[in-house]
Amino acid sequence: MSRIGRQPITVPTGVDVTVGAANSVAVKGPRGQLQRTLPAGIGFERDGATLLVTRASDDGNQPALHGLSRSLVNNMVVGVTTGFTRTLEVQGVGYRAQMQGTNLQLALGFSHPVVIAPPEGITFVVEGPRINVTGNDKEQVGQVAANIRKLRPPEPYKGKGIRYLGERVRRKAGKSGKVGKK
Repeated sequence: MSRIGRQPITVPTGVDVTVGAANSVAVKGPRGQLQRTLPAGIGFERDGATLLVTRASDDGNQPALHGLSRSLVNNMVVGVTTGFTRTLEVQGVGYRAQMQGTNLQLALGFSHPVVIAPPEGITFVVEGPRINVTGNDKEQVGQVAANIRKLRPPEPYKGKGIRYLGERVRRKAGKSGKVGKK
């Protein structure tokens, strides 16, 4: 049986979890509302302030879907209570990030500044060389942060680019000059 799937989900006060027809789960909390449709064969049992995810059988990919469904619903509960943040760092001479209204404007060594409009439910905060991507949906926050990083990933020679906070970049030695030639 799935170790992750067996763990109960603690539902804090002020959060409402409803399971509709066709396994659609809606979670409503102080930060907003999230909704997702889960695979067939996955069920839910409510016991006071805890929610338990169950599966119909142990056949095929049901054990994997059991743990996945539990993680998705738990991320929805955490998202509507505290939210998720992903932090990026901009490193390099001339590289900078600044806010332009609600949009994020990046100077990354291109001939033009790159302007990124936040999708629905995502906000950007710039603090010096750091960009905070914040939202309720963990999947969406991670995808937006990955799209920003993809604009200029860190290169191994000088370390310039956009990286996640705490990400280590393996550095390479540069070219060695010709020694002894005149």
